Amino acid sequence: MIDANSIFEIKTENQFESKALEVFKFQFENNRVYRSFCDLINKTPSEVNAIDKIPFLPIQFFKTHDILSSKKTVQTTFTSSGTTGSITSKHHITDLSIYEQSFGKCFEQFYGNIKDYVVLALLPSYLERQGSSLIYMANTLIEESKHNESGFYLNNLNELKQTLVKLNSKGQKVLLIGVSFALLDLVEKFQFNLKNTIVMETGGMKGRRKELIREELHVILKKRFGINSVHSEYGMTELLSQAYSKEKGIFHCPPWMRVLTRDTEDPLSIQSPKKSGGLNIIDFANINSCAFIATQDLGRVHSDGSFEVIGRFDHSDIRGCNLMAL
Repeated sequence: MIDANSIFEIKTENQFESKALEVFKFQFENNRVYRSFCDLINKTPSEVNAIDKIPFLPIQFFKTHDILSSKKTVQTTFTSSGTTGSITSKHHITDLSIYEQSFGKCFEQFYGNIKDYVVLALLPSYLERQGSSLIYMANTLIEESKHNESGFYLNNLNELKQTLVKLNSKGQKVLLIGVSFALLDLVEKFQFNLKNTIVMETGGMKGRRKELIREELHVILKKRFGINSVHSEYGMTELLSQAYSKEKGIFHCPPWMRVLTRDTEDPLSIQSPKKSGGLNIIDFANINSCAFIATQDLGRVHSDGSFEVIGRFDHSDIRGCNLMAL
């Protein structure tokens, strides 16, 4: 068994690689679905002696299988949003405290003490359904901020506008975290000149608006909010860690998370930095599910470990999923 607290103590490259191999061996032995996938591509712990040799599980398996490396009782199940009739991803969580540590420590690393902020969450599409990991995170941050003004907003944009203006006049630091279409709804109705507010978009038009590339979205939001940069959060149902961008869509990971790219024509081949490819993510907070995920995102990893997302695969299926009967 791996001590979950140890994943948050990683400080060096050697510690990360050592932990990655340890987690791979643990999940190979304890995750039935991941073990089957590794067996089918002929990867065993005896052959895996470096990060670039670790197999990454195609993310679709979260839609079709129970991805668990723990025999503990499932405390909750996070689910993805999806169009009507589509199959949603399910991430079974056996220890919520690991998720809470992950997003809590990550926020502190990038932004400091949560108590310094009023947290305003404009996440209507997430609030309108059950099982959102983003809502769980936002709700916890709201509670931990200890500010009476912190809270969720659904369609009450007038109230949100008044709150932002009032807090701005007081010089209060604010985190406004919102889904893209709702932030656009807000700034189309009102214009701001915010001085102490971080505006953080979580992506996604959720079918409510025409999709925009990130640069276009940020230009609009910067102009209408009166701010110099728009922050972004990169996360998903299948991960228990987040990466953050403070400007220009360049994301940085916490020490227990890493992003790599794979060759789009050879999904088992990890590429060197600066080459575009499918994003593979190592997330040690997924110790009880699967820490090695091949996502549907396309991106580029820089030499310092930061990364950018440049699109999605044209089709939902990632090569490699047909290795197992779904």
